[in-house]
Amino acid sequence: MNKMKSTVETKVIDTFNYLHENAEISWEEVNTTKYIKETLEKYGCETITFEQSTGVIGKYGDFSKGLPVVAIRADIDALWQEVDGKFQPNHSCGHDAHMAMVLGVLWKLKEKPGLEENVAIKFIFQPAEEVGEGALKMVEEGAVDDVDYLYGVHLRPIEETAMGSAAPVIVHGATKTIEVQVAGADAHGARPHLNTNAIEVGTEIVNLLSKIHLDPRIPHSAKMTKFEAGGKSANIIPGSGSFSFDLRAQNNEVMEELVGKVHAIFESIRNLYDIKLEVTKERGIAAAKTNEEAISIMGKSIENVLGVDKVDAPLVTPGGDDFHFYTIKKPSLKATMLGLGCDLAPGLHHPKMTFNTEALINGVDILFDAIIQTYEQHKK
Repeated sequence: MNKMKSTVETKVIDTFNYLHENAEISWEEVNTTKYIKETLEKYGCETITFEQSTGVIGKYGDFSKGLPVVAIRADIDALWQEVDGKFQPNHSCGHDAHMAMVLGVLWKLKEKPGLEENVAIKFIFQPAEEVGEGALKMVEEGAVDDVDYLYGVHLRPIEETAMGSAAPVIVHGATKTIEVQVAGADAHGARPHLNTNAIEVGTEIVNLLSKIHLDPRIPHSAKMTKFEAGGKSANIIPGSGSFSFDLRAQNNEVMEELVGKVHAIFESIRNLYDIKLEVTKERGIAAAKTNEEAISIMGKSIENVLGVDKVDAPLVTPGGDDFHFYTIKKPSLKATMLGLGCDLAPGLHHPKMTFNTEALINGVDILFDAIIQTYEQHKK
């Protein structure tokens, strides 16, 4: 027999469904921001929005008593990808779920009479995580200036965490994307001596990437992910091309070394072929900086909600999240990200990603418990 859903659970599922059907890509989350702002205000939050960007912060509780400020962050942007033959915004990374869970925490707080006077909570709904820029913008806007503890949440693939289990921290790696333009003149297919073939340039770069050797004990990789050169005419040797690269490293120190090696390859290619090779865009996400106190609180909350045997070990993943810019920019911040088991398959960023929505209330309950624990700890 199915159990009756609580009011909070019903709201969380309904909110998830709405956000899933109304996805918006990075920096264009205008309607998402409006929807969340109106919801926060409806349930007693003071809200803060920004002239220069999307995103919204809700403040709940009493910020005048000198209480520790606890923040919960949800990312709000979707990916742009092909779904059933059509390109569209698509929440295939779970950000719709993250928003719904964080709002669920607010609804659960509202169910506890008298709690509002004894907490100071910020709900940070951050834009542009998928492009690695939103957290830095929120830091610039002062979102965590007064924050002592910061908690996040992310759905995890089934191969990492089972439904009904969770990890108290996700140890993300560092990521970097680099875009490069090679500019040169085309040449006739019969006269290859008259130009430098952009395809050969790209091939040489790929070969040199495989020759990078760093500490094998620390996971890392560098690979070309886009290669565009040439047109419809097969008898033209293309002189121009554009390439994209994805770099991964499990810590920030190895990433710095890896980036240096890749730029050294670019320089050697310039010298070898005497060509113009320009880096047109470079952006990245820092690896996790973990905090044992925040991890301990989250671990205890998982134990309280799901059971002691459902607390997973820290999840180490080469995936990245700009959540970690908050702690890098404010080292005193005690932060961790909950890794939530939910039977997610076939994988994050797959256009047909699905998960068990019953996990959403697990996330709400764990995050809520982490807030209560944080304040109980400071009463001691």
